[in-house]
Amino acid sequence: MRRNRLTHVIAAVALALGGLGVATATVTATAPAAHADECYSWPRTLSSGTSGADVTQLQIRVAGWVPRGQVMGIDGSFGAQTKTAVANFQKAYGLTADGIAGPATFSKIYALQDPDCTPLHFTYAEASDNCGRGFTGTAANKENMKRALWRAEALRHQLGDHPLKVTSGYRDSACNASVGGASNSVHLSGGALDLVPGDSATSICSIAKQARYAGFGGIFGPGYPAHDDHAHVDIRTSIAWDADACAGW
Repeated sequence: MRRNRLTHVIAAVALALGGLGVATATVTATAPAAHADECYSWPRTLSSGTSGADVTQLQIRVAGWVPRGQVMGIDGSFGAQTKTAVANFQKAYGLTADGIAGPATFSKIYALQDPDCTPLHFTYAEASDNCGRGFTGTAANKENMKRALWRAEALRHQLGDHPLKVTSGYRDSACNASVGGASNSVHLSGGALDLVPGDSATSICSIAKQARYAGFGGIFGPGYPAHDDHAHVDIRTSIAWDADACAGW
């Protein structure tokens, strides 16, 4: 933005000097380069019936926009569920909600996407504190973190863009045991997040309740043992929800 303003000023000065008969150099305004995202760029428009790795990458980013009680099937095939999720994403961000992922939809995803493929408001670092030791897992664990974080981004937007804090994400076996995690915890795979409000506008119960609309298979909050101080959400493919102490659950 600063470069464009400077270019315009230089051009104006050159024009004025030229009118006075002063020799000037030609100044060419350079348009911004076409978008090429550092994480992932979609090469084509995607709609019902298309398939491929680009559909998989789209599904990861709209997985938090499926209807209540659904978990996105991330299979690289653009079917009815993907179309609905894309349309819900488009509507949420003020785009034409036609369920077709084209330039406007991808432009919004790019705006929400950091160079390392995490969504704008969450990081791998916060999702892998791992009892203070940082990430010690595999590429598959990191991929699961990415999938969970994109659903958390959707959840955050659904809650009015109020900040959410991750208090626990990926855990290795030693960390999981030290905090009393279940032996089969989804935290071990990197696919789980423990969330708390980042401001006074949200509550643990509001996080848990809204998570039912953000593509999470596992949701545990107040009323479930040892979950009164956070909302646990994860990307398991089956539905397991319990936050019975939350009014209206």
